[in-house]
Amino acid sequence: MRIKGLQDEDFVNYKKPAMTIMFPHCNGFKCGAEYCQNSPLSKAEDIEIDISNIVIRYLNNPITESVVMQGLEPFDSWDDLIGLVGCLRHSTDDDIVIYTGYYKEEIIDKVETLCKYKNI
Repeated sequence: MRIKGLQDEDFVNYKKPAMTIMFPHCNGFKCGAEYCQNSPLSKAEDIEIDISNIVIRYLNNPITESVVMQGLEPFDSWDDLIGLVGCLRHSTDDDIVIYTGYYKEEIIDKVETLCKYKNI
């Protein structure tokens, strides 16, 4: 899986202590590439990490109680996003939060797929 960053313990982006994962892609149609609100993140090097390693890191941390997935745009890395959600759900029912710039109507097929999982 390709990401831009991973924060093992994040106390800002959700009401519960979270592991936060920064996704590497954004098609730029919402804000425009030259006006990226996450410009420093978009310029950061990509990181290759195995999904199972992310899950193990999360499960082995006694502090975190949720996983936050955020910018650039998680839904523009759909295969990795759904793979990570599925792998997490095999091991935990902790909250999964996905921040997106899409309206529900724009990704309704993906929302319907995610609704099959608990606590998303």
